[in-house]
Amino acid sequence: MEYTNILLEKTGALAILTVNRPKVLNALNKKTMQEIECAFFELKDDDSIKAVILTGSGEKAFIAGADINEISTYSATSGTRFAHQGQAVLDLIENLGKPVIAAINGYALGGGLEIAMACHLRIAAANAKVGQPEINLGVIPGFGGTQRLARLVGENRAMELVLTGDQIGADEAYRIGLINKVVPGEELLETAKALAMKIASKGALAVRYAMEAVHLGLQGTLPDGLNLEANLFGLCCATEDKREGTQAFLEKRKANFKGC
Repeated sequence: MEYTNILLEKTGALAILTVNRPKVLNALNKKTMQEIECAFFELKDDDSIKAVILTGSGEKAFIAGADINEISTYSATSGTRFAHQGQAVLDLIENLGKPVIAAINGYALGGGLEIAMACHLRIAAANAKVGQPEINLGVIPGFGGTQRLARLVGENRAMELVLTGDQIGADEAYRIGLINKVVPGEELLETAKALAMKIASKGALAVRYAMEAVHLGLQGTLPDGLNLEANLFGLCCATEDKREGTQAFLEKRKANFKGC
C-alpha cells in the first residue's frame, strides 16, 4: 500500500510509524486505520525490525480520536463492523511479537488512547492529555477502551474515565499506571528511541516470549500463567540466544544475540 496518512521510517532495528494528519489532529478515519494495519503487517514480517515507535505528527496531538464525520453516519450494523475492524488492528499491534512503544506527543483521546493502550509501553510528553470522551457523543469506546483501560488502571478508575469522558494530564496518567514515563516534549522521541533500542538489543525470542507470558498470563488464572511461563522458559532454553547469553555472562562480555 502507498501510505498517504502515515509515515513509516526504518532505521536499523527500529521502525517509527507516525500518524500524519496534523490538520485534523491525526484523527483516525477508515483509510488511516487501513494504512496502520498494512504497516504493522509489514513490520511483523520484517525480521530486521526489533522494536517499533508509534507517534503522531506535530506537537498538538498523538491521535485526537476517530473521525466524527464518519461515526455520525453509522447504523447499528456498520458501527459494530467498524468497532470489530478497529479492534482487529489493535490486536495486531498488541500481538505483534515485537515491542511497540507509544510516544504520546499531545492529545491521545478516544481511539488515540485505545491505540496507545494496545502498545506495550507508553511514554508521554509533559503536556499530553489522555481520555475516553466517547460518552460525550452518545457512544462508548469501541476499539477496546473499556477492556484495556480497566486492565491497566483498575475497574474503579476506568469506570470514572469512561463514564465522565474527562481528560487527564500526563502526570495523573503516570500516577494511575496508564503510562510508563513523562518527559519534556523535546525529549520525547529520543527517550522513546533509547528505550526501544535498549529492548532491541536483547534476544528477540526472549522479548517475544516475555511479552506473551505477561499478556496471556493476565487473561487466565495464576496456575495457568505459571504453566505458560514455565513452557516459554523451556522454549527459551532451546535457543541459540540462550546459549549465547549465558556464555557471554560467564565470559564477562556483551552478548551478540541472533534472534534464534
